[in-house]
Amino acid sequence: MSASILSLADASAAERHGAKAARLARLIAAGAPVPPGFTFPDDVAPDALRPALAALEAATGFGFGDPAAPLLLALRSSPAVHGAPSSPAILNIGLTAAAQAGLAARVGKRAAADLRRRLIQSFAVEAMGADPEAFEIALYDRMKQSGVDSEDALTHAALKALEADYLAVVEDEAGEPFPEDAGEQLARAIAAMRRAWAAPTAKILRQARGVAPEAAQTLIAQAMALGVGPHPSGAGVAMTRSEEDGVPGFQGRFLAQAQGEDALMGLRTPRLLTEATRRAAAQSAPSLEAEAPEAAAALEALGDVAERALGDACRLEFTLEAGELKLLDAQPLKPTARGAVRIAVDLAEAGVISRDAALLRVDPSTLTAHLHPTVAARTPRDVIGSGLPASPGAAAGAIVFSSEAAETLAAREQRAILVRVETSPEDIRGMHVAAGVLTARGGMTSHAAVIARGLGAPCVVGAGDITLDLEGRTLTAADGRVFHEGDVITIDGSAGQALAGAPQLVQPEVSGAFATLMEWADAVRRLKVRANADTGQDARVAIGFNVDGIGLCRTEHMFFEKNRITPMRRMILASDETVRREALAELLPMQRSDFIELFEIMAGLPVTIRLLDPPLHEFLPHGEQEMAELAAAMGLPLKSVIRRADEMREFNPMLGNRGCRVGVTFPEIYEMQARAAFEAAVAAGISTGEPVTPEIMIPLVSANRELELLAKMVETVAEQVRNETGAPLRYRIGAMVETPRAALRAGDLAETAEFLSFGTNDLTQMTYGLSRDDAGRFMRDYIAKGVFPEDPFHSLDLEGVGELLLMATERGRRRNPGLTLGLCGEHGGDPASIRFCELAGFDYISCSPFRLPIARLAAAQARLLASDSS
Repeated sequence: MSASILSLADASAAERHGAKAARLARLIAAGAPVPPGFTFPDDVAPDALRPALAALEAATGFGFGDPAAPLLLALRSSPAVHGAPSSPAILNIGLTAAAQAGLAARVGKRAAADLRRRLIQSFAVEAMGADPEAFEIALYDRMKQSGVDSEDALTHAALKALEADYLAVVEDEAGEPFPEDAGEQLARAIAAMRRAWAAPTAKILRQARGVAPEAAQTLIAQAMALGVGPHPSGAGVAMTRSEEDGVPGFQGRFLAQAQGEDALMGLRTPRLLTEATRRAAAQSAPSLEAEAPEAAAALEALGDVAERALGDACRLEFTLEAGELKLLDAQPLKPTARGAVRIAVDLAEAGVISRDAALLRVDPSTLTAHLHPTVAARTPRDVIGSGLPASPGAAAGAIVFSSEAAETLAAREQRAILVRVETSPEDIRGMHVAAGVLTARGGMTSHAAVIARGLGAPCVVGAGDITLDLEGRTLTAADGRVFHEGDVITIDGSAGQALAGAPQLVQPEVSGAFATLMEWADAVRRLKVRANADTGQDARVAIGFNVDGIGLCRTEHMFFEKNRITPMRRMILASDETVRREALAELLPMQRSDFIELFEIMAGLPVTIRLLDPPLHEFLPHGEQEMAELAAAMGLPLKSVIRRADEMREFNPMLGNRGCRVGVTFPEIYEMQARAAFEAAVAAGISTGEPVTPEIMIPLVSANRELELLAKMVETVAEQVRNETGAPLRYRIGAMVETPRAALRAGDLAETAEFLSFGTNDLTQMTYGLSRDDAGRFMRDYIAKGVFPEDPFHSLDLEGVGELLLMATERGRRRNPGLTLGLCGEHGGDPASIRFCELAGFDYISCSPFRLPIARLAAAQARLLASDSS
């Protein structure tokens, strides 16, 4: 047999003949009843197939083209990659007019006539260019004349008449008679499948699936499993597990007197496989288990064989030929995200695959289906707007257009969806109580996206196809429908969609197989996984996900509470240091109590506290009413407050007096925060009995001198607290690297810093010169046109930002070999970015609490992949 023609039984070389051929070879090796056959490239000369055909004839006892005992062939495509588009199969090749009598002796006259008309129909359409509708018309005309409702009710005489009808259609459609030589049928079938593979549409579909458009095609010729003949005969599909949740359980469909995918075509009602599924579906027709118990039992046993042979849950395609089971294929099941986790864990625990293989098999991003409610898989979707999937999960609630309205509904124990053009820090209160968030503008690292991910609330941002009228309190959908405040909508943050009404939701599940997979991941990963947590609620969620500490506590979020915003504003608008310190003294116990709560929840785990970072204007009132309330609280004329607020405003505040610059210009602010952290560390250490070592992080440094000044101030405060309390006090000081200059001068920073944490949200923004809040408006066009491979705010830009990180890593550790390195931007929850951090030698990553399981699994996968490549 030629090297290019390979028996399916030769498992050692089957891989090079396509995914289907490889599967069949493994199944044959496992003892599965796969019809014998061989593979070959679609450009092979038909004469070259003679030795393979002879071997197949010897294996089956039938002869190809032999009218007395005809061997019928099935011709199928075997693409190189599973799931890639393939050429349509052609069945029953070799059933010539002369061979029909010989076949009838084997399966009966009616079955032979049915198989003959099936060949004529499929062959004429695929190999001769005939119109499929012409055959359908002929079939229905013959059924009408015979007075029957389905093709399986046609008698032998009716089928012979239909055969004559079909042959006439062939001559009319193709302009030539149907070929009655078995060799010619095979040659023309091969040529037809070659043409189908080379068609422009097929190339486009392959490219869309990641397969090279010019990739070669391998074909498989197998002895036909007839499926039409003595009872029980037919074809069907069976699944070894539930696609919904991965629970083991045999299920599927079977259609009597059928071939190929007839059971899925909907032309006749198929039978269910088991009595249990038949009763659950309230189907009256008997199951395969009831009609052919031995065949059903063999099929179920075959499912276990297939799972072990392929190392995956399977969808079996099978045929029964007079009760004899034939396996045509066993493809990997396509489960939901939840099902994939259950299947991977079950197979590993059964020893079918290794734990490492189970970890690598699950896509980390799909774990959100376990952590949040999701829209049920088969629920109809009435989409009213689409945007970016900023925070996963799904939630239904009444539309509200303000934080006050969201809080009002929450007080009534009603769920709300906060709808805004874009959110700002002032919307924090509403976001905390809303079930979900929808914004017309914004990107993956916009304010709404970052806060919603931290809260675990579903969020869709950048929904540019909706129109908001905040005064009229209406939302106009892309199709023109108008929704008013109070109307119920659903946010699907995983799909980036807003839906009308409240479709069925599936609730989260973090026990069972999910918890087992997480345990395995934690045993493998090297990278520590910390949380971005600003509140006790965030920290408790993080602890529930087995976090390694807090990598980013954004202290500014603590000041937006109602009882804190006024003294915060008094501090900002103070005319001198004395007034500013008075306001800070009022804020100190509040900040200290927040830190105590975080330290106690973390109970000795590291907590990184980022000192005040945003520009101060974000805390200032905007409306006249808020200005008047602040003026009354400060005992100042309204005009004075307005004038002072105007003096504080900057043209470009995100590049103005923010981050460490606030600490340099108003050191008393950072002094208060440092004191609150150290006093809280002493108190929490006493209450928990665990040593607390706060990590004080200075944000937005660009020069080591900034860090030196502020580190000295922090050390002075620490010494004061140590002397006042008499308690031992340990702490670490580090910098948040958010500017390109800080990355380039990491060696300088390492002289002062004990750790560097890369804030990749701002670092990406400054490296690209892109606004992370506004880039969402055009990012889709950039990605579609290949300007960026993907949103750099979603997955780390390895070529630009990544190079800065590598340079900073090398320069920082050259100066300070013990330097701790972490990443605390939103990229900390992106699997591809986490793999970069593993390869770069980072010590930890930090992400939103509800992305922690994703990060833990991704860190384990990164470790395994790094070990394989080393």
